[in-house]
Amino acid sequence: MKTTSRTGTVKRLCGAVVTALLFAASAPPASAAPAPRAPVREAYVSLGGADAPGPAAEDRIRVLKVGPPRARQVLVLEPGQFAAAGSLAPVARELAARLPDTEVWAVDRRAQNLADLDGFHRPPDAAADHYLGGHYRSRTPQSVPYVGEWGLALELADLRRVVLAARDGGRRQVVLGGHSWGGTIALAYAGWDFDGRPGHRDLSGLVLIDAGVHDAFAGEGITYRLTAEQADAWRARIEGGEVFDEALNMGRTETYAILMQLAGGYATAAPDRPSTLAAHLPAWLRPPAEPPVTNAGLVEWLYATHPMVPDISINPEFTPPAALARALAGPEPALYQWYWPSRLTLDLQAADPFDDTAVARGLGLRLRHTRGIDVPLYSFQTGLTHGTVNTAARWVVGQSRIASATYAENEAMTHLDPLFASPGRNTFVDTVVPFLTRLGHR
Repeated sequence: MKTTSRTGTVKRLCGAVVTALLFAASAPPASAAPAPRAPVREAYVSLGGADAPGPAAEDRIRVLKVGPPRARQVLVLEPGQFAAAGSLAPVARELAARLPDTEVWAVDRRAQNLADLDGFHRPPDAAADHYLGGHYRSRTPQSVPYVGEWGLALELADLRRVVLAARDGGRRQVVLGGHSWGGTIALAYAGWDFDGRPGHRDLSGLVLIDAGVHDAFAGEGITYRLTAEQADAWRARIEGGEVFDEALNMGRTETYAILMQLAGGYATAAPDRPSTLAAHLPAWLRPPAEPPVTNAGLVEWLYATHPMVPDISINPEFTPPAALARALAGPEPALYQWYWPSRLTLDLQAADPFDDTAVARGLGLRLRHTRGIDVPLYSFQTGLTHGTVNTAARWVVGQSRIASATYAENEAMTHLDPLFASPGRNTFVDTVVPFLTRLGHR
């Protein structure tokens, strides 16, 4: 998920051996829906994070592990901006079911430790009373000023703890990937300098899900051209107290995440009941009063009928709203990250050229090995960017030592569909499974 505010509106060649897997927007599903499978093993665990500004209790990362714990291969996935590990849970289950020797790890960044999710373990009405009545722990820039220092360097230091745990001393191979800005973070890891060791040496492959660097989102109208002066001014605002990225702010930083999780809980527990939550939405996001919308209808309205922005939408031809509602409901891991550090937004914009630029160095970014990346890459694009995701992926391949790349697309899918689409309707899953299978046999 990538919903950033850049202009006041919330939005968000190769000398390589290239395998092209191109799917037209009108193409039929790649395969029929498979027969129901037994649930795969899951565990939501806490790992120690890097030392960082703030209380030592915040130096941890939580990971949803899906699949066999003795699998030879681990696919570590980073969620996109404002998204948490719950956004990756449905696709993690599908991939683990189809790849018996791969375990999938969905990462919750340390900022999610700040979220108070306890109330979502209650029935929907009680959860609504708890959160809409303000009976939960809300974080403010004044209460957690240290979040202003939680940028890309810390994010990658935490992620390295996850990758090394997955490698298990070299007994397992790790493929690193992510959705939207989560894929950008994965690429930054591959090109990062960890005290002289290139990040890509920890990896056996990269998986980009509608993600990338170097103008990957240009087709959506988003480009990053950060100057040193702009970076300095942004950093000064953070030091002055603007520690959260407020692009989804609806009164409080966490309000949007709370409303969406409540919507999912209601739609899952009582789909046909008239929605009482709709009245709590901002007027511009609220469905018409007549006819009254049901709980299930509210989720469909928010994500399919009247989505806030294209980044936060589904195509019901691929993703049933009920499936999205179950993911929204959680309760843990949640689909949304409540608090996103503004410093991480700044750093990811500065990292977009994917090179050791003066701006990147000024921010302490260690992108010193981008041209040395030499592991196979997979890139999937939806219709969100009209082709620039895979164009940018080809650029990464062309300026690095990557010798094998796979590109796939489905222009009819939205930015969220690869994460929630039904089995047999998910072009991402159908095309990444052969890629991961090949890596697993290396």
